[in-house]
Amino acid sequence: MCNGRICTKLGMSRVFTENGEAVAVTYLQVEPNHVIRTKSKNKDGYDAVVLGINPKMWRTRKGNEHTKYSQIKEWKVDSLEGLEPGKELNHVGFEKDAKVRLTGVSKGKGFQGVIKRYNFSRGPETHGSHHHRKPGSIGMCEFPGRVMKGKKMPGRMGNDTITLKKRTIMEIDEEKGVIAVRGPVPGPNGCRIFVTLSSDTPVA
Repeated sequence: MCNGRICTKLGMSRVFTENGEAVAVTYLQVEPNHVIRTKSKNKDGYDAVVLGINPKMWRTRKGNEHTKYSQIKEWKVDSLEGLEPGKELNHVGFEKDAKVRLTGVSKGKGFQGVIKRYNFSRGPETHGSHHHRKPGSIGMCEFPGRVMKGKKMPGRMGNDTITLKKRTIMEIDEEKGVIAVRGPVPGPNGCRIFVTLSSDTPVA
């Protein structure tokens, strides 16, 4: 059984609990996940399944047909029973109030300074100050005479792989195959999110 799915982020909204509390949620579209191939302990050293979404057929110059997927992802499984190549997996198995682990890529911010990147305080703006948005001193004088590793300096911000653990599924739309997960999810609308069930109950 495979307890993971490839989803698409739709956007954010809010839902109301039974107590009347407004909770921010992110809606995820559970795409039809196709089993591309399986890995076994005898051949690969571990049991796993490779899933893909949005298959498209294309033909080479020699006339050979191939299937190309917009996104693929591998999940380790305890058993390969019922996971034959070509089988389609959907949202069945995800339940309300279940805990899931979400993995996605955050929005890229480009090359940023220390104020935006690390929330540094800025310098004076008047009285002849030339220190407005500079990082300031980055090291010592003669000893050790170098910049220490890990020093917070300007650089690339965002576009990082982020994993959120133990997020709660607040709602499930069985007809549309959409789940509502509590809280924000990294990445822009339309990005791919890998959802893995955290509970002991596997997804069928």
